[in-house]
Amino acid sequence: MNILFLCTGNSCRSILSEAIFNHLAPEGLRAISAGSRPAGRLHPLAVALLARKGISTEGYSSKSWDGLPVTPDIVVTVCGSAAGETCPAYLGPVLRCHWGVDDPSHVSGSDAQIDAAFEAAYALIRSRIEAFLRLPLEQLQHDPVRFKTELDSIGALHA
Repeated sequence: MNILFLCTGNSCRSILSEAIFNHLAPEGLRAISAGSRPAGRLHPLAVALLARKGISTEGYSSKSWDGLPVTPDIVVTVCGSAAGETCPAYLGPVLRCHWGVDDPSHVSGSDAQIDAAFEAAYALIRSRIEAFLRLPLEQLQHDPVRFKTELDSIGALHA
């Protein structure tokens, strides 16, 4: 099963999601990330946070959803609705859900405030991925309506 984490810039939240998912997921599940208007670089604070958590970003890049190496089974948008962002809509025939996360790269203030925003985004993404990985995926693959309901409920979880 391939999961696509999608955001506009593909430099922070979708990269965090891809890296956390691949770090936690068992064999047979794989995440990729992409953006509708990729920034072309990974956000350095996201990379530093993942390194502190022991999660590799080797081989990851900010990339467009055009020409993905795999066809996703599920597309999860992670743009934050509270920030008034418009999340791109993936146009393939896939199961879609929205797990909005406020963009920590838009936070201004002290280093401690910015670090706290990145930690909060990480915690929220990780808790949602852990909830996803607890789902009875083999059963849900045969019931797309129930699967979509479960995915949507995960998007409402708070860290």
